[in-house]
Amino acid sequence: MIHEYYKELQNNQNIRENLSLLRSECKDPQARETLLSLVGDGALLTGLLESDEPKVRKNAALLLGSLGLLQTAGSLFHAYEREQTLFVRSAYLTALSGMEVSPYLEALKEHRDALLAREIPENEKKHVNEELRELERIITAAEGITRHTFVGFTEPQDFLLATNREQRGVTLEEVKAVSASVRRSEKLHPLGVLVHAKDVRPFASIRTYRELLFPVRTAQPVPEDAVGAAEAVWDSNLRELLTQAHRETTPFYFRLEIKSHMPLDKKSTFARRFSAEMERLSGRMLVNAPSDYEIELRLLEKRDGGYACFLKLLSIAPGRFAYRKNAVAASIHPATAAMLVALAEPYLKENAQILDPFCGVGTMLIERDIRVPAREKYGIDIFGEAIRGARENASCAGEKINFINRDYFDFTHAYLFDEIITNMPVRGRKSKEETDAFYGRFFEKSAGLLKADGILVLYSNEQGFIRKQLRIRNDYRLLAEQCIREKDQFYLFVIQYKG
Repeated sequence: MIHEYYKELQNNQNIRENLSLLRSECKDPQARETLLSLVGDGALLTGLLESDEPKVRKNAALLLGSLGLLQTAGSLFHAYEREQTLFVRSAYLTALSGMEVSPYLEALKEHRDALLAREIPENEKKHVNEELRELERIITAAEGITRHTFVGFTEPQDFLLATNREQRGVTLEEVKAVSASVRRSEKLHPLGVLVHAKDVRPFASIRTYRELLFPVRTAQPVPEDAVGAAEAVWDSNLRELLTQAHRETTPFYFRLEIKSHMPLDKKSTFARRFSAEMERLSGRMLVNAPSDYEIELRLLEKRDGGYACFLKLLSIAPGRFAYRKNAVAASIHPATAAMLVALAEPYLKENAQILDPFCGVGTMLIERDIRVPAREKYGIDIFGEAIRGARENASCAGEKINFINRDYFDFTHAYLFDEIITNMPVRGRKSKEETDAFYGRFFEKSAGLLKADGILVLYSNEQGFIRKQLRIRNDYRLLAEQCIREKDQFYLFVIQYKG
């Protein structure tokens, strides 16, 4: 079909439709190569950039971009400069984004600055914002992003250590262990622990929280419409937080995260409008860059309507879990693993010989050893990719752990272990009967690998099957049980093997 579409183009037949059809065909690599052999230097397509029909110009530009005809960059740039139809202008920039633009970079920056300087009528905002996004994408790709250096705050600040509601007390106690000369106050918050302190960095190393967020204090409630929300967020302490905490004053690249019941399509529309308005209001001090950003603006839907806003700074050095280079779909979050180990700590002993029979990428073993150092550590998993990732993660963490790619039920060892600690596999497609049998095999196998008075530390959402094993076996005793995530019924179990 490509030959037919292109022949009709050559004969000036159905030009707009054939350009669109050729663009669609170009998604297939083989078809793209065929079309490249037909278009040669692209003279036919660049000629269409001068068509009287705006949609023909737009489709021709986008097709040139899809083909990656680098020699047409000049034609695309000059067509962009003379284009008067707003909805077409961004198409030239989309096409240019994969080409060499250094000869035109200064001119493109001037176009961007001119757009930012003028008042945009409401009926033009959509297309002008599209043009600005494409301009920024080209300029950023050519010049790169200037990263900001976090230097701390000159005044004490509020920040939230976000964690599970059920375990906030653990994180609160760790906060209280930080020197009183740094912290001013701390209290439980629905999302974790709210801290008021003059330096955030001593708290950043606490392992049991999931995220560190700064509340954005708005002068007015953040409404549900995108433009109004952007206005409220900008009219806040956001600018002060960013400028006070960083050495550089260059633009901050951000993404927006919305936690709400809004349908996905409406959420995407909201994000586009909010981000465009935030760029405009801030004079591009904030630049929307969802794939390469330093800060995240988080909007959390409130029960009584509107949003609460939080700021996440990626410029704060991520030291806690830097070892986690690899993860798989079933991997436990390292902060969750750290929380589990903190809760189980009274039952753990130093210099123990420990085993994780479903170790994944090694997170539970690493966090356990950081909290309470062990002597011998073994990790087993049937998934080879996970074992390879675990070895790299352990190396990055400076941990010496023996990882074995094997089924736990086929594993044997010369000596017994003091402790088995693991994130139990989720049921997935297994039936209740299969899961019941699996837990029966697990407890039987573990009895052959644990010393008398050895410990099982299990993270599981199968409370019923674990309780069944404790009921029908007299060689295990429950020491502790705690709900970790009430919503999906994940529990921590600490169980003693009596031998």
